[in-house]
Amino acid sequence: MKLFPSGHATHPQWRMAAALVLAQLRAQMALPGYAPAPTLGLLYITDHYADEAQALLDYLSGELPEVTDWSGTVGVGVSANNAEYFDEPALSVMLLDVPADQYRVFSGVAPLPTHPPHAAGGFTAHTALVHADGHTPELAELIHEVAERTDTGYLFGGLTASRSASVQFAVGGNGNLAGQGAATGVFDGGLSGVAFGPGVALVSRVTQGCQPVGALRAVTAAQENVVLELDGEPALDVLLDTLEVSLEGDPQPALRKVRATLAGLVNAGEQPQGQRRTGHFGTDTRVRHIVGLDGSRRGVALADRVETGMHLAFCQRNVAAARADLMRICAEIREELEPEEMEPLHVVSDADSDTQPASLAPSAATGPAPKPGQRICGAVYVSCSGRGGPHFGGPSAELQIVRHALGDVPLVGFFAGGEIAHHHLYGYTGVLTVFVGD
Repeated sequence: MKLFPSGHATHPQWRMAAALVLAQLRAQMALPGYAPAPTLGLLYITDHYADEAQALLDYLSGELPEVTDWSGTVGVGVSANNAEYFDEPALSVMLLDVPADQYRVFSGVAPLPTHPPHAAGGFTAHTALVHADGHTPELAELIHEVAERTDTGYLFGGLTASRSASVQFAVGGNGNLAGQGAATGVFDGGLSGVAFGPGVALVSRVTQGCQPVGALRAVTAAQENVVLELDGEPALDVLLDTLEVSLEGDPQPALRKVRATLAGLVNAGEQPQGQRRTGHFGTDTRVRHIVGLDGSRRGVALADRVETGMHLAFCQRNVAAARADLMRICAEIREELEPEEMEPLHVVSDADSDTQPASLAPSAATGPAPKPGQRICGAVYVSCSGRGGPHFGGPSAELQIVRHALGDVPLVGFFAGGEIAHHHLYGYTGVLTVFVGD
């Protein structure tokens, strides 16, 4: 694979922004190091353009007829190499140099097939980029189901984030999207994305943005979304002791501290990874909001279902930990491109590196892995809408960290209402995935 052409721009008029992006794409496609005729495009727009999504897609498709397939969605911000556009009209586009037989665009009207047998000549999904509407019923179950339709079970992507239409793009003009019928390629609700085959080498990492403020404890009693006991003690008492506050007298100072506190959950049956060397959670932890306090039962209500046997640690957002962890995953990706010794792998993810060297981590399927001399052809970065430059210290600071660590590589992405990695839905995280070629 050659370098993926990419472009980004902001302008009050979407057509002017799209024209600027087209000029960048065409200039790069004429350069020898870039792909001259890619067929798959990723399109991310801010919600300022959401109402014009169909016209924007039609315009780009008409100007780039060689790009037969499109995928993407809307966010409150979009990202590019060394830049972010947050809360302003903008779009970011990348054209992927991936063989047509190594990807499939899917959507609600043309879903990813159930896991097929490995038939000769048939497409088998190994990984998938997923975009989803956060209001979709039973979303967590649907994400898990899509993961089961891939060989590795690894997904990456995020939820739409929009103050207007929550649109998604899914176009398969070369026949990949069989069953699309009269659909226009712009969807509202459900899931869509691109599945990649075994011939596409990826390296993916999840970066957390919260730091534990208390010990990891076992959930010993719970009912639906209310944690009743932690290590046999009333959950509310544990929370107040952890924050060193009391609800007696004037409760407002305590409530302010509670509002700034989140809960990190680890599924029952999973071995907690503990705090990483930068003092933050591992990828087994999913951060959820505290949505209420149950004084009568001394419980803590979370924005997720809780089960006995889970592990929980109270946490808070932390800029230093977020910066350190983002630099960590970028460094690990760089190191992964020059391994000393590597068995065939398709996807290398945090779950592998947390327990053993990535070069020895098991995989459900074999496929090309990064080898010495390979390089990043393009990257997709999905970050939480609660992160971005302001959280990291200034405009585009988050993307500047990525640029400094990875180098000058094509990058596209968006700021999401929730992040998807492995088969889980995360919050306050970033999911960085790079495509690797010779």
